[in-house]
Amino acid sequence: MPTLMEEDRAFLPQDNNYRTLKAFRKAECIYDVTYYFAHRFLSVGDRTIDQMVQAARSGKQNLAEGNIDGITSREMELKLTNVNRASLHELLLDYEDYLRVRGLEQWAWNDPRCVQTRAFCRAHLDSAVYREKIRERSDETIANIAITLIHQCDVLIRGLIEWKKRDFLERGGIKEEMYRARKDWQRRNGMNGRDGANGLNGHYGHYGQYGHYGRPIPPTPPIQPIQPIQPTPPIQPIPPIPPIPPTPPKNDDQ
Repeated sequence: MPTLMEEDRAFLPQDNNYRTLKAFRKAECIYDVTYYFAHRFLSVGDRTIDQMVQAARSGKQNLAEGNIDGITSREMELKLTNVNRASLHELLLDYEDYLRVRGLEQWAWNDPRCVQTRAFCRAHLDSAVYREKIRERSDETIANIAITLIHQCDVLIRGLIEWKKRDFLERGGIKEEMYRARKDWQRRNGMNGRDGANGLNGHYGHYGQYGHYGRPIPPTPPIQPIQPIQPTPPIQPIPPIPPIPPTPPKNDDQ
């Protein structure tokens, strides 16, 4: 017989592994490439170093945080996933600006170098490969590799957001999931039948033989008929006060 833990494993699963997501692994490659690029080719003290590294970090960390927060909040998951995408676009502009202001070339989509780079980046999701390869490349080549990785990661994140949107429409949010899980648990454990805990004769049934936490409900005593009100005796009239006789006048000779 399955245990309670085994039965309810599908409810709020705690085994989300964001490291298996292609988008996360791609974002990790972007971070490692950016960290090397910013510290290798930008001048010491340039604020762009911190900005590029932080944008690359946000593009990775928010994906992991959103994946974990999604266990209890679909809204937060979607929000953080989109923040991840926005951070990568900020980083994309930094790479494009670097090439443009220095007169370097941003490879066109159909450029053979770009085609080859796209194929390589699609086939490799291990950041260690990029950390090794970029040490042999120029700043122009590394920037174009990073741009390619960002575009591919953006496609993956957009697909992830669309999947999460469909999942929300089909399953709803945490409150709906909790309600379904509770009703399913009651169904599997016979909670709602006549003799179940919530049933007519159950532990929590209010009108069953053993309702109110298992204590028998005493019978309700019959309602006593209302006694008629006795008529109030009439009030006796107050007798009149007799008049006071006048006081005789005083005699001055006395």
